[in-house]
Amino acid sequence: MGKLTRRARATADYLVFVGAGEWPVAVSALGVVLGAVTILPSAFGVVVSIVALLLGLLTLVRDIRLLRKRWAGYEFTAIVAPFPIADTPPPQAYPDAQYLAVPSRGTALVSDAIDATLAETTFSITVAEDPYRLPAKLKATAPHVLPLRARGRLLFNGPIVGMRGEPLPVAGARPAPIVLHRARFFDAVCSNELASLRITNSADGHEYDLRNEELTDSSGALRTLGASTLADLVGVSTIAFTSDGLLVVVRQSARNSASGLLLAPSGSGSLEPRDLLTPQGGTRRTLHTAVCAGMERELCEEAAVRPNEISETRLTGFARWLERGAKPEFFGVTRLSVDSTELTGRRAKGAERLYSAGVTVLEIDLAALGQELADGVPVGEANALPPRLRDDSSLPLLLCLRSAALRVSTRS
Repeated sequence: MGKLTRRARATADYLVFVGAGEWPVAVSALGVVLGAVTILPSAFGVVVSIVALLLGLLTLVRDIRLLRKRWAGYEFTAIVAPFPIADTPPPQAYPDAQYLAVPSRGTALVSDAIDATLAETTFSITVAEDPYRLPAKLKATAPHVLPLRARGRLLFNGPIVGMRGEPLPVAGARPAPIVLHRARFFDAVCSNELASLRITNSADGHEYDLRNEELTDSSGALRTLGASTLADLVGVSTIAFTSDGLLVVVRQSARNSASGLLLAPSGSGSLEPRDLLTPQGGTRRTLHTAVCAGMERELCEEAAVRPNEISETRLTGFARWLERGAKPEFFGVTRLSVDSTELTGRRAKGAERLYSAGVTVLEIDLAALGQELADGVPVGEANALPPRLRDDSSLPLLLCLRSAALRVSTRS
């Protein structure tokens, strides 16, 4: 896809997404065009057409002025303070949950009990019939939020999958199916991604802080995914190890909307509707198979791994990323049949080259890391991490390493 084509697609996605709620302006514009087209070479027809054209122009000018006034009614301020975890208890339904705050990287809610459940329990999935719809108050901020989040980058409104429900332990019973829903990328930008912004209504000075308005329940605790009103796109990340035992990490470019210029997992992104289908076109029925399919797809796209070089992917953990609207994140480990020398000579193809600056391979002792974590050492401070991983890892990479190391520690 050429540069001009990508820019045209990104612009079209933005106009369609924003214009869906501003149809009266579009209708006025259509009236002007039709009035101009229907001018005929007859006296009566010319007079009628000119009158219709003038009325259409007046209506269009009025609508555009009202639209610009409404769009200019919001002011945005970045929230740089850490997420207020001291004032936001985890959901009561999450067993042994704790917040992990990594300076300059972010905050995650994790639960070792949930991770253990993922390793032992199969969760079925079901897809809601109706796609996700942005609440009106969030949709109204879209004309500002999308250009603000783009910051010169191209954003595409691709299909994603959101989540309603969590993989919680259920004693003596089969867990209920986890509900997924279809959404678009802009839905997440205009909901979950508002958690790092404070929005002020210029007309009345009212401040809207999504962290207080949407992320917490009546008791002040973090809402469960089942009670959320946000898109809650499902994050999927995996760390891959080559046949010679080296960890593969991706060097992200400055174009990445999250964790730009940091080291990312071998494959990291969002679950997509195509991940819910088998290669034969059937429907995946379990959370594990769908999530692992998304991890492997991202791995192939970002690290230039070929599908036949993937030996195995195992689901190792779950978290919620607070700075991104407490969206769900799943983590895994992948074993490859290709060695590090061959893999590092490849580059991502197509649009992924905009976001990936190449891959790097590093040595790491997961067992030693797991022992430090079991002893209470924070993941970002563990001596078992090579200095580059301590200094340059994104939050998803650190969480991937943490969940994998704890699984190794538990098995040993």
